[in-house]
Amino acid sequence: MKAMVLRGTSSFRDNKTPLGLVHMPVPVPGEGEILVKVSACGVCHTELDEIEGRTPPPVFPVVLGHQVVGEVAGLGKNARRFREGDRVGVGWIYSACGRCDACMEGNENVCDEFMATGRDVHGGYAEFMKVPENFAYLIPEIFSDSEAAPLLCAGAIGYRSLRLANMKDGQGLGLTGFGASAHLVLKIARHKYPNSGIYVFARSEKERVFARELGAVWAGNTEDKPPEKLHAIIDTTPAWKPVVEALKNLVCGGRLVINAIRKEEIDKDYLLTLHYPTHLWLEKEVKSVANVARRDIQEFLQLAAAIPIRPEVQEFSLEEANKALVELKEAKIRGAKVLRMD
Repeated sequence: MKAMVLRGTSSFRDNKTPLGLVHMPVPVPGEGEILVKVSACGVCHTELDEIEGRTPPPVFPVVLGHQVVGEVAGLGKNARRFREGDRVGVGWIYSACGRCDACMEGNENVCDEFMATGRDVHGGYAEFMKVPENFAYLIPEIFSDSEAAPLLCAGAIGYRSLRLANMKDGQGLGLTGFGASAHLVLKIARHKYPNSGIYVFARSEKERVFARELGAVWAGNTEDKPPEKLHAIIDTTPAWKPVVEALKNLVCGGRLVINAIRKEEIDKDYLLTLHYPTHLWLEKEVKSVANVARRDIQEFLQLAAAIPIRPEVQEFSLEEANKALVELKEAKIRGAKVLRMD
């Protein structure tokens, strides 16, 4: 099978083609696993974190990709949840121990043995992958393969972020950064909180225009002051500056939810501008999002189908994975980027 593999970490300043096309054996599903013939795989900012070493894979080479859609092409021993031909999805959570307190409470995302698709094991930048059947999900018929792919991470992590924001209808919600995840959060929030205004902070004028097109009541730059202070803000950026700026715009007791696996270090000195009375006083809260649990993906797929939520997508071939990643790094974004295997 064809696959795009990462052989080691590097900076995009020095290497615009970190992935190489190779031919690999088709994986063989083991006990309780299924083989997936991949049709589409979303491109996520977390892949940039893997490539640049902020959350490096433990072993190289590795096949990246954790927003995977495809058909069940084979069943391992005792795998019974799906039939061959079923259309399934795979997200960032590849497996967890299933025994610890976190897993027993449905919080596999913080399990000590959490394994990530496309980092700890081979992922979906390939024609085939295997996965434990309990960590795959039926894809609702309403979505095309490309539409479904970003729902599995950008959508699910956005759904978890919104749940952690502890919002009530009528309260103001801010989104800082407006890429694949934030544009889906805006769509979810408009459905769940029809009386809430949604305010978007983004560096790019194109992103701000896009946000207004999707129903944001206001869109400004990262440093701009919105017309009112907000009850919750969800940060989906890789930088520190939006975090500090967002804290200024919260009401008393407001909550900032940081939706990022890692933060880049390029603007870490911005944290030195953190001023307790301005940014944190009056019982403001900061909440991080750690991975996703199976519940997040399952619930969000059902919600997205019911609304329905359809992501904006840009398609690339498997061989164009490097191009898609460079565009993501350079913030050339409108919605989500998706690799198509055909």
